[in-house]
Amino acid sequence: MSDFNVSEQRITVGDLSFNVAEVGAGTPIVMLHGWPDSWHLWTSQMQALAERGHRVIAPDLRGFGKSDKPDDVEQYSIVHSVGDVAGIMDALDIERAVVVGHDFGAALAWVFTSFLPDRVVKLATVSVGHPAAFASAGLRQRQLSWYMMWFQFPGVAEEGLAENDWEFFRRWAYGGIERGEDPHAERQIADLTRPGALTAGFNWYRANIAPATFHRDHSTFDFPQIACPTMGVWSSADMALTEEQMTGSERYVSGPWRYERIEDVGHWVPVHASEQLTALLLDFIQD
Repeated sequence: MSDFNVSEQRITVGDLSFNVAEVGAGTPIVMLHGWPDSWHLWTSQMQALAERGHRVIAPDLRGFGKSDKPDDVEQYSIVHSVGDVAGIMDALDIERAVVVGHDFGAALAWVFTSFLPDRVVKLATVSVGHPAAFASAGLRQRQLSWYMMWFQFPGVAEEGLAENDWEFFRRWAYGGIERGEDPHAERQIADLTRPGALTAGFNWYRANIAPATFHRDHSTFDFPQIACPTMGVWSSADMALTEEQMTGSERYVSGPWRYERIEDVGHWVPVHASEQLTALLLDFIQD
């Protein structure tokens, strides 16, 4: 059993209070979860990275886990979350860090690195590619992203996802598992059942996805190029994301680019391919 125990603390950034997990000492690594997760997504990676001499920080992003959940949809614009991550790093006296993200946390990691490049040593993104690569990945990606349009409807999405003891969620996101079959799914559902949590999670989509322009090719998004070493990781059984939106991210990286494909694993790579992802991260970070 590892001697490294994860601790949690409250950190205030602006008007919001964040729950932040931390373990280890050494080179800082900031890990950003996506929807509908919390810092617990990274438990396996945090322990392994700490054992190899790294200080690992994983916040519950706004609206998720034990962090504050503002009411206004516009408060979930990704620009605010860029400020949250910078503020958490400032509070912990971290000037620069390796940044790792999954799902919406990966999208946040791309944007954070684009606009605050001096804060990032290396970037590793899991499942979700660069926003411009995602937006220009074609019809198949838009078909897989159908749920983003459904999430736009307040009340309708909340009721539909949770009805019949989260039957649709288990079928869509986990391939039809039974209740209790996957501890990670049950933890996500328990988090989403907290008052206000389901709407807060949907607000990430409502604040950042524009239905009126969803069909357009946004490959010319005005993002600064990523200059730091960058790794993208995609899994071949992902129910929501094509390989093209990750491999196409290379166009927006001027620094060293590395792509890794994990076979026969679904969307939840950090838990369902934990050893493979941990090995890739260790190799990339310590290279």
